[in-house]
Amino acid sequence: MPRTILVADDDPHIRQLLVFALAKAGLDAIEAADGEQAVAMVADHSPDLVVLDINMPRMDGIEVCRRLRGTGDVPILFLSSRDDELDRVLGIELGADDYVTKPFSPREVVARVMAILRRTAGRPPAAAAMAAPLRHGRLVLDPDGWQASWDGRPVALTVAEFGIMRTLATMPSKVFSREAIIDRLHGPGFAITDRTVDSHVRNLRGKFALVGAGDVIETRAGIGYRLGACGSG
Repeated sequence: MPRTILVADDDPHIRQLLVFALAKAGLDAIEAADGEQAVAMVADHSPDLVVLDINMPRMDGIEVCRRLRGTGDVPILFLSSRDDELDRVLGIELGADDYVTKPFSPREVVARVMAILRRTAGRPPAAAAMAAPLRHGRLVLDPDGWQASWDGRPVALTVAEFGIMRTLATMPSKVFSREAIIDRLHGPGFAITDRTVDSHVRNLRGKFALVGAGDVIETRAGIGYRLGACGSG
């Protein structure tokens, strides 16, 4: 079945461009012209991914992201203007999976959408050996189900957050630079910043802290991140 993408932007020209580009890639696309309509359409249509503009009337993209994250984990790709850096970072901290800066190429947006959809679809059968649960201390990651838990308590993660945890958990003793984490998530040369990785890590620490995990990710100053002790000490 074709995946369904919700394009939420108040600019009809941008919506038309993206709907056409997504259709050429074999994806179904539906549209929302403002934030309130976007929230309603997610509830009514359960899209596989939301392309979400930050600056929209009636409810901005940040508030839409906040509401969607309060009720589910649908992947979110932000569209932002060049002067929206603070909002972009806030969106990532709220759980958005990626962002594209305006002006953009529709081809780039489709490529980012497809990359996120591939990650949400899990691994192909040839990688079945990698699908075994990853356990470290009190942390368990289920790659097939894209589920994380701490002491048996589920921790709801976005696609990007789960990807970071899985990257760290596959080699618990290794310190990963921010660039290496980006490469593992998106492939070499992907245009997101170190600040985006830092925002995801802060978000992960906050989520795991809610279930009593204070040592889930360790920072190595000037180098990057590695998996913490996860209560195993």
